[in-house]
This record gives sequence, C-alpha cells and structure tokens, in this order.
Amino acid sequence: MLLMLSENIWLADGPVTHVAGFRYPTRMAVVRLARGDLFVWSPVALSEPLGAAVDALGDVRHLIAPNASHHLFLADWQRAYPAARLYAPPGLRQRRKDLMFDADLGDAPDAAWADDLDQVQVDNLIAAEIVFYHRESRTVLFTDLVQHFRPGWFSGWRALVARLDLMEAPEPQVPRKFRLALADRRAARGSLGRILSWPADKVVMAHADPVRQDGRAFIARSFGWLLN
Repeated sequence: MLLMLSENIWLADGPVTHVAGFRYPTRMAVVRLARGDLFVWSPVALSEPLGAAVDALGDVRHLIAPNASHHLFLADWQRAYPAARLYAPPGLRQRRKDLMFDADLGDAPDAAWADDLDQVQVDNLIAAEIVFYHRESRTVLFTDLVQHFRPGWFSGWRALVARLDLMEAPEPQVPRKFRLALADRRAARGSLGRILSWPADKVVMAHADPVRQDGRAFIARSFGWLLN
C-alpha cells in the first residue's frame, strides 16, 4: 500500500473517484518529519492495510488537504487519528462545515514542519493550491495544478474534453482550465518563481505518475506558457 519514493517520504495510490462523470485516480504522500511525526498529504480512502502501513512509520500528527477539492476522505482519517491536527486550505472551511479544522494553510509553512518542508500558495479561481517542497528528498508536491492521464483513460466526449484541456499531453501539463483560472498572472509568476527556487529532483502529483529526476526542469517546462 505504501511505496518509498525517497528517504522519509512514501506514496500510496487510492481508488478512482468520480467527479462530474470524470474518473480521477487518487494519490497521497506520507512524510516523516525529523521529530518523527507523520505529515499526511492529500489522504486517500483509508483501509485497514493502509492504516497499518502508515502506523508502522510513526504517529500521524498532521492531516493536509492541499486544496479545497481534495477533502473526500478527511473525515475517516480524522476519526482514525483524533490526535492529529487537520489543516484547511483556502475555501475548505466553508465547504466542509462538518469537519473540525485545527489550523489554516497559507503561503508559509507551519512551525510544526518548517524545518522539513517549505510551501507556496498558488491562488486561482478554481481552488487555491498549497504546493509543498520536502527538502530532504528534494520533492515538490502538486495536487491539481499539474496533471496527466494516459491516452484512453477517458472515453466518449470526456476524452475530447481531456485532450482539449491538455490532460492527455505527452507529459504532465497545467490543464487549460487552470491556466485560465490563474487570473493574476503577475502573482502566479511570483509563486512559480519561489517554486523554481527549490532545488527539486522529484515531483509528485495527485493525478500523474511521479517525476523522479530533473524535477525543476520539468516544472519549468510545465509552466513555460506562464514564464513566456
């Protein structure tokens, strides 16, 4: 259920979810912080095997929804790990009033993980996204801003929409809808500049296979339309 990406960071794929008729694979990451606490990014559906694998790594202390769209399984994780703190990205408190959030995510890392992770808030009209960087493994964590689906994943009219939206490009790209949603291009370039300042080797995305080398160059290609 958990695959090690690098030292102190693991990935787990969850079940496919359906949004507006589109099928989306799900992926989460678990980071073990220097103090031993676990930082769970974009939790997927919680099963007994997954919970046991996570428990073997340490104590879950931080449950992270990186944007307001990735919230489907938070309640189950909060029930399973009542000692963990639940963090809300912009807009999620209003959407999930049934959840008890402990803190809000923003443009700077929380003191609990500031020694291990950096973060940048990328504002857009769809859902502001918190992009994280794990220093030890030199890994950037994107949620929805960069996506990729293999040809044939979608069918019918949805396949046409996916192609037009660049969801089936040769390599992961920023979908057209998110390009349009980055209405304040100056602010977006500032956020991207901070992301590109990270010496990234690897890139993890919720909806694409991980990039395992030359991560910073990959990010620059994905956002080349914004840089130019």
